[in-house]
Amino acid sequence: MDSIHSDNVNEPYPTTSSKRSLRINRDFSPFEKLLFLVLGAIFLISTLSLLNQVNKNLLVEIPAEGGSFAEGVVGSPRFINPLLAQSEADRDLTALVYSGLIKPTPDGSFVHDIARGHTVSEDGLVYTVFLREDAEFHDGELITADDVVFTVKLIQNPTIKSPRRGSWEGVLVEKVSDTEVVFTLEQPYAPFIENLSLGILPEHIWGTANTEEVAFSEFNTNPIGSGPFEIQEIKRSSSGIPVYYELDSFDGYALGRPYIESVRVYFYPNEDFLIDAYINGEVDSINSISTNNLAYAELNTSDMQIEQVPLPRIFGVFFNQNRASVFAHIEVRRALDVALDKERIVREVLGGFGTAIDSPIPPGILPERELSAEELELEALSQKKRAIDILERNQWTVNEESGVWEKEENDGVDRLEFSIATANIPELKAVANIVKEEWEAIGALVDVNVFETGDLNQNVIRPRKYDALLFGEIVGRELDLFAFWHSSQRNDPGLNIALYANITVDAALEEARTISNKEERLEKFEIFQSEIENDIPAIFIYTPDFIYVVPQHIENIRLGSVTTPSERFLNVHEWYIHTDHVWNFFVN
Repeated sequence: MDSIHSDNVNEPYPTTSSKRSLRINRDFSPFEKLLFLVLGAIFLISTLSLLNQVNKNLLVEIPAEGGSFAEGVVGSPRFINPLLAQSEADRDLTALVYSGLIKPTPDGSFVHDIARGHTVSEDGLVYTVFLREDAEFHDGELITADDVVFTVKLIQNPTIKSPRRGSWEGVLVEKVSDTEVVFTLEQPYAPFIENLSLGILPEHIWGTANTEEVAFSEFNTNPIGSGPFEIQEIKRSSSGIPVYYELDSFDGYALGRPYIESVRVYFYPNEDFLIDAYINGEVDSINSISTNNLAYAELNTSDMQIEQVPLPRIFGVFFNQNRASVFAHIEVRRALDVALDKERIVREVLGGFGTAIDSPIPPGILPERELSAEELELEALSQKKRAIDILERNQWTVNEESGVWEKEENDGVDRLEFSIATANIPELKAVANIVKEEWEAIGALVDVNVFETGDLNQNVIRPRKYDALLFGEIVGRELDLFAFWHSSQRNDPGLNIALYANITVDAALEEARTISNKEERLEKFEIFQSEIENDIPAIFIYTPDFIYVVPQHIENIRLGSVTTPSERFLNVHEWYIHTDHVWNFFVN
C-alpha cells in the first residue's frame, strides 16, 4: 500500500486537457494527426506574421547619424570668409563653416539660425535681432552681440574691400545687450532681411588684426565659424596648394548637429580634372558642370541622381540705342525678338537644362500672362514670317544687293546692321553664334565680338561701348531689380546695361523696395514686367538650370531656391545617409 501511495504522489495527475490530448492522439488516424500538426503550424506562423506586421506598422524610419561623402569643386580656396569670399570654392566652404543670424531655406523663406527671433518696426527702418544664448563658435566661445557688431563694421570698412560692402552701406548697427542687436536703415529696404544671413566672424579671433592684415590672415584658409561643419584637416600638395579639406559635423550647431558625420571637399584646376575625378570615384558629387560633360559623366556611373533647379539668372541681348540707332526702332527690336528660336538655344547649348524666357523676371515667380487672340493668331505663323511681316509693315525693305533690311529716314538710311559683344565663355559663344545665324536668316547683318571677361567688364560694359550685349544678370532671391532697370543706374557703376529709362518702371521699382508684403511687391513687379514687354529694351533668351550630381544614398537634398551654387548646402544639416527604425510613439 505504501509503495502504491508513493507512486501516485510522484506522478503528475492527468488534467482534463491532457486527458483530452491523450485521447485525441489515441483516437486520431495518422492522416488526422498530420492535418492537426499542419493546422497548428499555420496558426503559429499566422500569429507570428500578424505580430510582425503590427510591429512594422508601429515602426518608422528616421535619419541616423553617420556616413560621409566627397565633393569636388573647381578652383582653390583663398578666402573662406563671408566678407571676402570670391570664388566658388571660397563660397562653398564658407557656406559649410559659417552661419548667420538667419538662414535662407530651399523653399525661399528664412529661419532663425544664430538668432532666436527678430522684429521689424512699422516704418521698415529698424530691425531688432535677439541672439540664442547658447549659440557658440567651433572653438566653444559663445556668440554675442559684440561679434555681430564687429562683423558688420568690418564689412563696412572700405579698407578690406569686401564684395558685399554695398549691401551694408548706410546701415547703423548697435549692441543693446549681449543677446540683442539693432540695425537701423536710412530708408526702408524690404530685401534687407537677406543681409542678416551674413556669416558672423568671431571677434576674439579677428579683433586682434588691423584692417590691412585681414586679407592676409591665416584664418581665411583655416577658419573658425559657427556653421554646420568645422574644419578637421587640410591636406596640401608639396607646393602648399590645398588638395582637400576634411570637415566634421559640429555638435554645437544652432540648428542641430548634421546627420552626416564628415564631408571632404577636393579642389581641381578645371572642369576636365573634376570630371575625371568623378568618373574615377575620387569624389561622389559635382556641380555646375557643362551639359556635354554631364552626358559623359552620366554614361559612366549608375549610382547617381541629378538634381536640377532653375537659377535666378537671366541671359539675353541688351540693346544700346545710344550707340546703335537702328535699335531706336521698336519694330526692329520686336522683329529680332520674334525671329529668335529660344527653345533651340536651350536644346542645343544647354542640353535641355534650362528654360526659354520672355521676361527679365525668372520663371515661376509671376503668373503667366494669357495671350490675346491676335497674339495667338501670330503664334501660328512661322517665326521668320512673323519677323519679316513686322518689318514690312513698318516700311523696311530688303536691299537687293546686300540682302540686308533698310529704311529711309529724313537724315539718311538705317540698315539692320550691328555687332554683339559677349564674353569668351563656351556657353555664351555658342549662344551668340545661334543668335547671329537666326537673325541673319531674316536679313540682318550681325558681327559677334568676343572679349575676355575682364576686358569685357572693364573696357566694354563699364564705358557702354557696345551695340548689343549678350550677357547675364543674377536676379537674386529677393528680386531686387533696381540696379538693373532703374534709370539712375544707366551709367557705370550702375548695372542698367540696356540704358533703359521709363518713369513708370522707376516708380514701380522704388516702391517695391519699400514694401514688405510679398503679394503687394509682386503687384509692382507685374507693372514693371508689363512695361518691359511693351518697350522691348532687351531680348530675354533663357534661364539656366543649376545641376548637382550626387550619389543615390544621400537623402533629403532639397535645392529649391538656389541663387548661387554654394546654396546647394542650405539644408546640408538635414541630409542623411543612414537610417534607424523606431516605434512611432518614440518620435517627437
